[in-house]
Amino acid sequence: MKLNLYQIDAFADKLFAGNPAAVIPLEHWLDDVLMQRIAEENNLAETVFFVPKGDGFHIRWFTPELEIDLCGHATLAAAFVLYHFLGYTKPVIHFYSKSGPLYLSKEGDLICLDFPSWMPERMTEYPDELLSGLGITMHLGVYKKRDYIVELETEKDVLKIRPDFAVLNKMNVIGIIVTAPGLHCDFVSRFFAPNCGIPEDPVTGSAHAQLVPFWSEKLNKNKLHAMQLSKRGGEIWCEQKGDRVIMKGKAVFYMKGVINID
Repeated sequence: MKLNLYQIDAFADKLFAGNPAAVIPLEHWLDDVLMQRIAEENNLAETVFFVPKGDGFHIRWFTPELEIDLCGHATLAAAFVLYHFLGYTKPVIHFYSKSGPLYLSKEGDLICLDFPSWMPERMTEYPDELLSGLGITMHLGVYKKRDYIVELETEKDVLKIRPDFAVLNKMNVIGIIVTAPGLHCDFVSRFFAPNCGIPEDPVTGSAHAQLVPFWSEKLNKNKLHAMQLSKRGGEIWCEQKGDRVIMKGKAVFYMKGVINID
């Protein structure tokens, strides 16, 4: 069996930036164990698979360690492959996912993601490992939806974080987000997911499904400009729109290959 694989840098306008994702279009689903082994072999933050379903596609995402319920950058990468390599011409791509319907469309050289809005709630109790693993003594609040969100005072505080992954890995959670107001944008963030085999994720769409409603309410504005302060860096234009979050980003083609599975 041979499978086409595309590697795309998502939320980037140049190579070696943003978040790389492996995209594998399928005609029908493979065995779950095989998809997980392929994701482990790829060793990227996400490998995304999709198959035709009705008027759209069923989509699934795998980290090197496990399947997750939502991933923004790999969905953007999948849409890029459909538009640029697989001849998709309809105005909207409809993806069916574990987190409900996702809608993607083109706006010039941007790809727009229409995702569910996940408003986090303030936590009064949380694991001791959360702050000790981040090396934080001062913070403005801890919140949670799918992931823990730790609000810090300044962008400099976010940049100073030096996580202890051995400690964070003890927590039973997909991701840990730190965030603060940005110096040159509305807000900045970093995202850590050691339990998923991703010490620090370069750019994280699913994190912004939680951060956008959080900052939209805090800043009293619906349209937001965000930066993820990873080594590769990422830039996202966002909008809170009712119970949905709109995120816009670019993508760049890196390579195409063939997986050979006997």
